[in-house]
Amino acid sequence: MNSTVKEFRDGIFALRTRRFGTVAELMIETLFQFNKARNQFHDRYDDVNNKRVEIKFSTVMKENSERITASNIIEQCIKANVSNRAMKSTEIETFSFDCNIQQVKRVEFDVLYYGLFFADQIAIFKTRSSEIQEIPGYSDFQHKGNEGEGQFHINQRTMAYHFDNKLIQWLTYEELYNLFKSP
Repeated sequence: MNSTVKEFRDGIFALRTRRFGTVAELMIETLFQFNKARNQFHDRYDDVNNKRVEIKFSTVMKENSERITASNIIEQCIKANVSNRAMKSTEIETFSFDCNIQQVKRVEFDVLYYGLFFADQIAIFKTRSSEIQEIPGYSDFQHKGNEGEGQFHINQRTMAYHFDNKLIQWLTYEELYNLFKSP
C-alpha cells in the first residue's frame, strides 16, 4: 500500500460515526450504481431492482486486553492508535474483535449492505431484510423500548456465518481510493 493510500485508509479509521457512515454509503453507491434515498429512512435506492438499500459498516479493531485505570492511562491511550489496533483480515483467527452492526430497522429497507473495514481490505456482505432474523445473535431490540430497531455482532463466534453465507466482495483500499480519485 503506497503512502497516500495508507493515509487515506488511516483517515477512514479516524472518522467517527456519521462521517464514517458517509464513506461506506458513497462506496456502496458508487460500486453498485445506486441512487439517493427516496426518504430519510434508508440510505440509497436501487432503481434497477426497485429496492430500498440500507448500508452499515464497522471498522475492525483488536479488542483491548486491559481496562483503562489511573496507573495505565498513558500506556492505554498510546496503544489505542490505528496502527496498533486495526486488524488485518488475515488475523481474524488470532485476535478477538467485536463489530456491532446497529440501528437496523428492518421495515425501512429491502436490502442491507454491511461490512467490515479491516486494516488491509474491506469485506462487503449483503442480505435481504427478510433474512436478518436468521443472522446469529440478531436482536430486534437495541435499546430498552426501541422496538423494531435491532443489531447484530460480527466477531469470532459469528464471522463464519457472514463469510460463508453473505460475503459478496472484497475491496482493497487501493481500489476504494481509485474509485474516488479524480483523473
